[in-house]
Amino acid sequence: METLVFNTDMLVSAIILAVTFTLIFTEQLHGIERSKVAICGAVSMIVFGQIFGFYDPEAAIEAIDWNVIFLLAGMMTIVSVMIPTGGFDWMAYKIAALSKGRQYFMLVLLGSSITVLSLLLDNVTTVVIFGPLIILIAKAQKISPVPYLLGAALLADTGGIATLVGDPPNIMIGSAAEITFNNFALHMFPITLVSWLVVLFLLKILFKEELAVKAADANMDEVRVVDPRVWKASIVILLIMVGLFMAHNALHWEPWFVAILGMTGLVMVSRSVEMENALEHVEFTLLIFFLGLFMIIGGVEHSQFLEWIGMFITPFVESDLLLATIILMWVGAFLSAAIDNIPFTAAMIPIILGMDAQGIPVAPLWWGLAMGVGLGGNGTHIGSTANVFIVTISERLARETGDKSLAITPGLWFRKGFPVMLITLIVSTFVFWAFFDFYAQPVN
Repeated sequence: METLVFNTDMLVSAIILAVTFTLIFTEQLHGIERSKVAICGAVSMIVFGQIFGFYDPEAAIEAIDWNVIFLLAGMMTIVSVMIPTGGFDWMAYKIAALSKGRQYFMLVLLGSSITVLSLLLDNVTTVVIFGPLIILIAKAQKISPVPYLLGAALLADTGGIATLVGDPPNIMIGSAAEITFNNFALHMFPITLVSWLVVLFLLKILFKEELAVKAADANMDEVRVVDPRVWKASIVILLIMVGLFMAHNALHWEPWFVAILGMTGLVMVSRSVEMENALEHVEFTLLIFFLGLFMIIGGVEHSQFLEWIGMFITPFVESDLLLATIILMWVGAFLSAAIDNIPFTAAMIPIILGMDAQGIPVAPLWWGLAMGVGLGGNGTHIGSTANVFIVTISERLARETGDKSLAITPGLWFRKGFPVMLITLIVSTFVFWAFFDFYAQPVN
C-alpha cells in the first residue's frame, strides 16, 4: 500500500468536515437545521475544493448516491398516498380493541405491527404514522402513551435493521457495498429478531408500573377505512414490491427502481389522488440533508483524507477481523447514540470501501456497522430521526394537556433506552462471535 503524506487538501477537507459535523451534532444547541448545515458544508467543500484543486461541482454530483435518494423518495410517496385512506388508523384501533385492556399485550401487538412496517417503510416513516395514533388510543383508554411511544421508536429502530430498506443507514450500506435485498435479510434478520425479542422483554420490565394499570373500555369500532379501494391497492402493491425487492438482483433492477415502480403504480391506481397531495409527506429536508452529506463525504474522499485515516485502521483490521468488527459495532453504537447514525455511516463507508479495494475481507465490517448504528439509535433521544419525532410529539402533548409527565425528556429516554442499547449490543456481540464464519463470507 502506498504511504500517503498528510497535505493541504486533506487539511482543508478535514476542517470543513469537522465544522459541518460538529454543527450537525449540536443542532439542538444552536437551532440551525441540519439540512441547512449540510448544504452549507457541501457548498463550502465544492468552493474550497475547486480553489485547492481536489474537488469541483461535477465531482460533487457524481458523489451523490442517487439510489439512496430515489429509494427514500419513492417509499415516502407511497406512504403519503396510504395515510389519507385511514387504513393505518383502522389497523391501530383494531389492535387496541383486540387487546381488551391488557396493556402489555397491546404493546406487543402494536410493536409487532410497527416492526413489520419498519421492515419495508423505514423506521422514521413508521413512527410518523403510528405516533399520533398511539396518543389518540391512549387518550381513549385513559392510559399513559409514554411506554407505547418509547416502545414504538425502540422497536422500529431495532426492527428496521433487518432489511435493506428498513433504515436509511442500511440503504447507504447496501448501495455502497452492492448487497442484495435477500443477502442483507439473510444476514441481518436472525440477529435482529433476537435483539427485537430482547427489547420487547425489556420494555415489560422498564415500564412494569405503567403497564400494570388496567386500560379503560373505549369504543374502537367506529373507525373505518376512508378509501378502501386505495388502501387495498396499496397493500397489494407493497406485497408485489417485496417480491420485486427479493428478485431485484435477478431482474438487474436496483432497489430504487422497484420503489419508483411501486410509487408509479400506486399513484396511477389512485386516480383521485393529486400528485401534490401524494408528495405531502415526503421529507424533502431529509433528502436535502442526504444530498449535502454525500457531497461533503465526496470532497473528503477526493482529498484522500479518508484514505489517509484508513492507513491507521487497516493494520488492526488485518490482524484481528473479529475484534475489529465488534469494536466498529460498539463505537458505531455509542457515536450514533451521542449524535446521529447517518453521518457516522456516511463517514465509515468510504473507509471500508478503501480497505475492500486493497483486498481486505471487509464483509463482517458491513454487518457490524449496520448493527451498531441501528442499535445505537436506541441509546438517546437524538440517536435516530425516529426518536426525535417521538420526543417532539410527546412534548407537544405535555404542553397541550399541561401534564409534564407525558413529555419524554432526555433523562427519561436515557434511563429507558440506554440499558436497551447496552443489552442488545451484548447479545449481538455474542451472536457475531458465535457465527463469525457466516458473517465473514463475501457480501457478493
